[in-house]
Amino acid sequence: MIRENRSRTLRTFGWDGLIQIVLIGNSIVMLAPIVIMVFSAFKTNAQIFQSPFALPDFTHVGNLVRVWTETDFVRYLMNSFIVTGASIVLILVLGTMAAYALARYEFRGSNAILLFFLAGLTLPLKLAVIPLFIQMRDLGLVDSRFSLIFIYVATGLPTTVFIMTGFIRSLPNELEDAARMDGASEARIMWSIMLPLVRPAMVIAAIQNVVPIWNDFFFPLIFIQNNDLKTLPQGLTTFMGEFGTDWGVLFSGLTLSALPIILLYIALSRQFINGMTAGAIK
Repeated sequence: MIRENRSRTLRTFGWDGLIQIVLIGNSIVMLAPIVIMVFSAFKTNAQIFQSPFALPDFTHVGNLVRVWTETDFVRYLMNSFIVTGASIVLILVLGTMAAYALARYEFRGSNAILLFFLAGLTLPLKLAVIPLFIQMRDLGLVDSRFSLIFIYVATGLPTTVFIMTGFIRSLPNELEDAARMDGASEARIMWSIMLPLVRPAMVIAAIQNVVPIWNDFFFPLIFIQNNDLKTLPQGLTTFMGEFGTDWGVLFSGLTLSALPIILLYIALSRQFINGMTAGAIK
């Protein structure tokens, strides 16, 4: 009996140890490029090529100062904040309203509308870039932030509606019934009762959309030509010269551009984890 328990413990420990090794290896693979990028932001070109993995002198902030003062990085950063912020707000507002209606109200065609939203998950919008460009041109939105915002909202709504609908359906109906008995309006029920409960799902939807929008290079390249309207991924390409590139300045720009998303994820990590595990425990 003791031997069987030992062998079972060893087998369990072996599988747990293997899983831990895989997870540690995956973490190293994922974090290594970020670490190298941050180290390179504090090095000169010569140091980057001679010792790319060595610890830099973190007091050497010349690259960061040059990015902030001698380039249009601040302008690109503000454009990214405006486009990403406006897109996320519209995605969450419209997606939550649509998901609440689909999850809580029974009406003819509700399933067809939900399938219509879910169909957006299967259609890559980049395949329709030519008719999309023609449509934006006819609307006079080419070379405008509104073109990016409308596109990002259209691409983000299917995911948001899918996440929010499933989460709202899992909430008990008794909460709304009690509020209706107290005389609360539908808008009041949604704002005061449902929104606080679906906050974890909203965080998941926000993070799910904010990363691809912040890092997107394709649509700004197609719809934005004015240098004053370029976002960070597109604007950082101007740091690469035709005959030479100051890699220290480029890596400094990349580090500063990744910092807002990292800080946002750290700030919302608890809500994100709560949303991911909301259905695991009854």
